[in-house]
Amino acid sequence: MTRQLLWLVLAIGLALQWILLRVSGAHPGPYLEALASGVGIFGAAFLLSWAAELAQIDVPRSLALAALALIAVMPEYAVDLYLAWMAAKDPAYISYAAANMTGANRLLIGVGWATVVFTVWLKFRQREVRLEASHSVELFYLTLATGYSFLIPLKGTLSVIDSIILLTIFVFYIRAVIRQPVHEPELHGPAEMIARLSPLPRRVVTVSMFLYAALTIFLAAEPFAESLIATGKDLGIEEFLLIQWLAPLASESPEFIVAIIFALRGHPTAAIGTLLSSKVNQWTLLVGALPIAYSASLGQVGSMGLDARQVQEIFLTAAQSLFAAALLMNFSLSLRGAALLAGLFVTQLFFVSPAVRIGYALAYVLLTALLFLASRETRVGFGRMFRPFAPATLGRAEEAVDNTGKRSTT
Repeated sequence: MTRQLLWLVLAIGLALQWILLRVSGAHPGPYLEALASGVGIFGAAFLLSWAAELAQIDVPRSLALAALALIAVMPEYAVDLYLAWMAAKDPAYISYAAANMTGANRLLIGVGWATVVFTVWLKFRQREVRLEASHSVELFYLTLATGYSFLIPLKGTLSVIDSIILLTIFVFYIRAVIRQPVHEPELHGPAEMIARLSPLPRRVVTVSMFLYAALTIFLAAEPFAESLIATGKDLGIEEFLLIQWLAPLASESPEFIVAIIFALRGHPTAAIGTLLSSKVNQWTLLVGALPIAYSASLGQVGSMGLDARQVQEIFLTAAQSLFAAALLMNFSLSLRGAALLAGLFVTQLFFVSPAVRIGYALAYVLLTALLFLASRETRVGFGRMFRPFAPATLGRAEEAVDNTGKRSTT
């Protein structure tokens, strides 16, 4: 309990230092402001994740799933929606919004998914993480959203039409998830400690955590984005790259840490499942929300015009998502697959040449095609995704593997 309390106090403190700095009106310069606001978002993200777990105890399942899908990604969305809002006033911010969105999506797969598999291998010497049959829902909607996302670079714009289609996919995804069997939430860390309270104090603490984290994120989104841009200009580092990688790291690190903790505790299926759900949310809700924020700021319906670099980044992100979805078609992610995801992600960071970036995107597409040609399980898994979800799994996917390597029927 002492450790759980320490984590809670630490997260509150990380958020509090930014609230106090912001309220004081002090402006410590872009470097320190980027650090302080980023750390504040980091602490708020942890508080949101614990509050989201606790909410499942008291809120009806259907409402909880719909609401928590929005809440869990609030830190990432706050920054990107601010950038999209500003893009209506300064077209340069379109590049920043695209950078943040593509960086967040690629980090989730290249770092998040891969790290879970590496953690399981190092801890338990298990060479693959298997998914439960119920995750066919996430996989189906990820594949659907990924397929549509290839149209965005072809059009060269991100428009309200894209918003309607992607948000519709998101609504159908939430509707499908709500119909899944109900499971009691498995709580860890501070959430487990707070859950021991009687109902009224627990609910007060949960709501307070939501409000406190939301306030922190609201106060931090604009300064964090602007200070990153100013830092890039001062240091001669391209602002696009800082927005693409540092901003998502601050908002998504807690989610990665929680997934790793799941893996270390012998629940790798839950870890990958959580990150898979986050990927669906980002590829539908996050991308779909950007043109809406842009149009709201513009005062009329408008489209975000994408330049050549932004088109390349979205194409590369879509291609990575396609390959990642294909790897999961047999309802498992192997150590070799994770190494491929991580290796392709890390090496592409060293190249900014448009030709090389397109090359990586085509490599993802080629690897996807080769995987379909070489693996019958992948082809069968793809076909069965389009059947009713309840029985729509491979025979091999009807079992989940826990950390001991034993199979349990799902």
